[in-house]
Amino acid sequence: MSKSRELGQYIGPVLVLLFVSEIINLHIWSNGNPPQLNYLNGFVLLLFGWYIVSKHNIWTRSWPILITLAGWFATLLGLYRMFFPDAPQASDSPATIISLIILLVIALFITYKSYKTKKSN
Repeated sequence: MSKSRELGQYIGPVLVLLFVSEIINLHIWSNGNPPQLNYLNGFVLLLFGWYIVSKHNIWTRSWPILITLAGWFATLLGLYRMFFPDAPQASDSPATIISLIILLVIALFITYKSYKTKKSN
């Protein structure tokens, strides 16, 4: 659980900021970005996701699984954007905004559980 807390204290706030900034700037993805930008974004997501997966590949029925799932999600999204940089990206639609809000809530939950005191688990 200590490893989960340590990683969660790092990735939870980073994901919160990522999802808030994506909600605010969602319009930039619908402008038809150059493939190089999508590729670079994919590479960064791959690095972030693979780091999490390599340090925290824990499958449990508790909140730490959210860290593992976040790592795999970032890895797969990064690979998608690297191998298909010309593919359409997220559009400025209600479904995308709802998805980002759900991911934001999960990131807030990871942050909360990571900073919560050890006694109360």
